[in-house]
Amino acid sequence: MTQKLHFSNLHDYHQFIGLPDPEHPLFSISSMESDTTDELSCPDIDAEISTDFYAVSLKQILEGEIYYGRTKYDFQNGSLICVGPRQVIRTTGIKARSSAKMILIHEDFLRGTSVQSIFDEASYFTYAVNEALHLSPKEETLLQTIFDTLEQEYKLNHDAFSKDIIISQLNTLLAYAERFYQRQFQQRMENQTSSLKQHFLAALKNIPSNQIPSVENIATQLNVTPRYLSDALKVETGNTALENIHHYQIDRAKNMLLGSDDSVSVIAYALGFEYPQYFSRLFKKKVGVTPTEYRNQTRH
Repeated sequence: MTQKLHFSNLHDYHQFIGLPDPEHPLFSISSMESDTTDELSCPDIDAEISTDFYAVSLKQILEGEIYYGRTKYDFQNGSLICVGPRQVIRTTGIKARSSAKMILIHEDFLRGTSVQSIFDEASYFTYAVNEALHLSPKEETLLQTIFDTLEQEYKLNHDAFSKDIIISQLNTLLAYAERFYQRQFQQRMENQTSSLKQHFLAALKNIPSNQIPSVENIATQLNVTPRYLSDALKVETGNTALENIHHYQIDRAKNMLLGSDDSVSVIAYALGFEYPQYFSRLFKKKVGVTPTEYRNQTRH
């Protein structure tokens, strides 16, 4: 049975893949070089990996397999690979060009910033897009410059301007990624229907904000049975319908905890929970700390 591993912090993930400890608890950028001029081998991980952060990798993969959810990821000749929080990844036999860079951005690093909504809405961080971005030499050089700027800022002594500079560079990176992806997938997306995950998220957003979404309610909106919805989402995303609902609710709760001074009880009721104690238990189970602890730790 394939092992399932989830990483909620960058430190543990860095250790797992053999990288030095991150210099910032919520943001890192790493350069990987091989001993030869031809290729580098990535560690073979016989496990399904998910995290609480975004990963953007600039590298050209030569061989191996990447599974994104339950779908094989198409990286043929691709140079930019984007993975969102809680997306399940499995790799085998991966070899890439002799140099590569990887950015890891924890969701909490983005909260309250100008680029949070851009990351949230970017389709290339979801299962809706399961293909690497194919870059021309000029485009790759352009993105490499942005990666280099981010790496330089990351390695400097952090001051009051550091995060603003990093956020600005991330905004530029995403703008170019969106442009290049739109060009690459325009024809393909015109001929394809939306994924079930996209319909599921759209149905979630149709539910009044003060009501707790249920699998049954969403299944009714999508005209499928609850069992089919859960099984299909499990195949597409690696998570059941209920697990996807919990991720959605916890994400909303985090935004409310950091975006207001409302009490935990007020936030629980606003999210549709009849009993704040149940909300707090669910939050601690999924996040590892209570809502109050999360607010205090993240704000300081």
